[in-house]
Amino acid sequence: MATITTVTEHVENHEGQMVPITMRELVQVPGVVLEDWFVDLIRDGYCIVKGAVSKEHCEEYVQNIYELLESFKLGFDRRDPSTIHKTKLPPMTEKGILKDNAISHEDFVWKVRAEPGVISTFERIYNTEDLIVSFDAINVSFPKRTDVPKNAPWPHQDQNPKKPGFRCLQGLVNLLPNGPNDGGLVVMKGGHKLSNEFHKLNDTQEQEVAVFSTEYYTLSDDAVAWFASKGCEWVKVCADPGDLILWDSRAPHYNCGPEGDNHRMAVYTCYMPAAEASQEDLKKKKMCFENRYSTSHWPDVQFYSDNHPRREGVPEPDSAIRQQPLHEPVLSERAFKLTGIPYIKDE
Repeated sequence: MATITTVTEHVENHEGQMVPITMRELVQVPGVVLEDWFVDLIRDGYCIVKGAVSKEHCEEYVQNIYELLESFKLGFDRRDPSTIHKTKLPPMTEKGILKDNAISHEDFVWKVRAEPGVISTFERIYNTEDLIVSFDAINVSFPKRTDVPKNAPWPHQDQNPKKPGFRCLQGLVNLLPNGPNDGGLVVMKGGHKLSNEFHKLNDTQEQEVAVFSTEYYTLSDDAVAWFASKGCEWVKVCADPGDLILWDSRAPHYNCGPEGDNHRMAVYTCYMPAAEASQEDLKKKKMCFENRYSTSHWPDVQFYSDNHPRREGVPEPDSAIRQQPLHEPVLSERAFKLTGIPYIKDE
């Protein structure tokens, strides 16, 4: 089996004293055979869980996304490539991320989160059925766009370097064929194992993005070069419809835009044990769920968005904003537990 174990290291504090810190690591028990994807995750910092969602369900979710984009009635038509334009689509980043307008709580998004093959993978990793899920975004990326800035590489870690160790496992469900030229996740293979060494050597700069959370670190060109000097290399992760891609938040990564003919569609899925969230975190999750707000990938709500999107830096008019999904989520008992609400003790 694989085990999340606790290890202790000594680091130098601001006063020059060596102090112990405790961190977690995901390790493999010697002599025990694991699934290939689990071995990949521990060794490389990312993996692909094949067929976590059926292709039939993926086809339905893709049509749900096209329907959602058309429902804003801005002029987008899935049958007409000329309508792929920022003026005809709801606000999204050049990286394809849609997180406002209650999109994170669309019924199909919750169906993805509740897919048994997705949940069971995280149950396997964390060895518990008591999980909570992030209310994260979806990704819709179209190729050959000239109406928005090019999606340039933005290598980063989604974890505060001052809090080292294995702390968060990110994920996404891929919905369309995703080859080398179809955009998607680019990850630095093995970089997660060198993260602590890098930050100790470089006396971690204050590069956290406060507007999101402190759980973020931007990697400079020199930082990328350091990881490369240690033998790490960038890998564009390719996947089939229904594959679940997982990566350690310490692994340097970014997403790239499609350059071929295929659209890219994915739903971000990240889970963590409910026991790791405070009661305050859980109450914040309840507020976000009831108001249909989106959150970052951290299930304990490091950051949330209150459905007030901006288009090129300008707030959308109230008349163009959705506070409720096109299709309200219908949750099973299992899915509702993922909201975190059932774990609130004093309600």
